[in-house]
Amino acid sequence: MLLPPISIKDIIDILLVSILLYQVYKILRSSGARSVFMGILAFLMAWFLITGVFRLELMGKIFNGLMSVGVLALIIIFQDEIRSFLSRLGSRYNLKFLTKQINRRDTPQDQIEQSVMPVVMACKSMSKTKTGALIVFTRTQELQSIIETGERIDAIASTRLVENIFFKNTPLHDGALIISNGLLVAAACVLPVSHNMEIPKHFGLRHRAALGLTEKTDAVAVVVSEETGAISYAIGGHIQHNVKPEELQQMLVNELSKQ
Repeated sequence: MLLPPISIKDIIDILLVSILLYQVYKILRSSGARSVFMGILAFLMAWFLITGVFRLELMGKIFNGLMSVGVLALIIIFQDEIRSFLSRLGSRYNLKFLTKQINRRDTPQDQIEQSVMPVVMACKSMSKTKTGALIVFTRTQELQSIIETGERIDAIASTRLVENIFFKNTPLHDGALIISNGLLVAAACVLPVSHNMEIPKHFGLRHRAALGLTEKTDAVAVVVSEETGAISYAIGGHIQHNVKPEELQQMLVNELSKQ
């Protein structure tokens, strides 16, 4: 039996499916659900072999019944990952340009540098004194649900204010500081913690929270370690450890300029 010829349309279809599966795999890997994803692939392969190749009627009916409720089950199981995927799709890729048109802001390079500098200086100072800190810079997503978990500030960013917020034993030092458009919006905010099993064990809760937020949003998170004083930053679920203040400043200016 001759197989039908493969057209360009079929090749494009296969490539698109491959890209989609790879993106889903990346999201699930960062959330620690890689083994579940591999189990789903194994189930789909078994379903294809039973119903499409060997045509086993009884087993085929059982697998078809499972498939009929499988989509709903997957939505329930992976609701956080699906939300993360759609959020990234809308804010970072194809729809980013629409978001910029809707939420257009005047953020020239010098204004961004002026808003970033006080925070970088505070991180430099806290690094020397080994004062733990977790600072989040919003980009296209406003993080309203995160802001509501903390204490509203709405103050212009300054080095002394940032240092005072994270000073040990003060009411607002435990949690994240949210910064948006040069304003300290809220402090003591609760962030989602990453469940990625590949995170090094020496990373503390602040680093895991920074990764957890950047896995789900396009925000930039900065961490000052309380144990070592090292400065780190996280973007897109990836963390850069032990950076210098100058590197932190350049990264923040570059990333915030992309809004």
